Amino acid sequence: MQHETVSIPTPGGMIEGTLDLPTGASGVVLFAHGSGSSRFSPRNNFVAGALRAAGIGTLLMDLLTPAEDAVQRTRFDIGLLTERLGLAADWLATAPGAKGLALGLFGASTGAAAALQLAAERKNGVSAVVSRGGRPDLAGQVALARVKAPTLLIVGGRDSGVIELNESAYLNLHCIKRIDIVPGATHLFEEPGTLEEVARLARDWFRMHLAAPR
Repeated sequence: MQHETVSIPTPGGMIEGTLDLPTGASGVVLFAHGSGSSRFSPRNNFVAGALRAAGIGTLLMDLLTPAEDAVQRTRFDIGLLTERLGLAADWLATAPGAKGLALGLFGASTGAAAALQLAAERKNGVSAVVSRGGRPDLAGQVALARVKAPTLLIVGGRDSGVIELNESAYLNLHCIKRIDIVPGATHLFEEPGTLEEVARLARDWFRMHLAAPR
């Protein structure tokens, strides 16, 4: 297992992350956290662990500097989050061990919008996208229509309002797509067994769609 702490320069300062690559990784998934979260998110780290156990690498990044993350408006700046996610993807494309691996994106909350905007921009550069309790609607209809990467939207069955936003965004996607609603789960998937179901769904989706190198 390759383990590395990552620092990427941006105009606003350094953003930090953690790269873990199992030996012979079949692909690598870049995580885009939601507003107010970080690379230490217990939920995203749980999912990342399940992916690594399946032979898939992970890069968990803070897309904002600590100063930027303290500003509410910046947390919801989807354009900025997309730009930072792109910098992390560029770093991965040349990183020892990760270079040439198929790229997947996993987005939570606002991070899902950034993941989908990047997938729309990069077209064939992104192999698969998974959204957990995300706000894919914030990516915008134009970007959603341009996404080519197979996309899975995972929503909690008790996440009222967010379900409808995901269903609306789903209609604007014209790629291979699926929406899975986890029964009994609220927005943070804190109920017993619900986060395990998220990890299983994400693992199976990435296993299916990260098979071929970019």
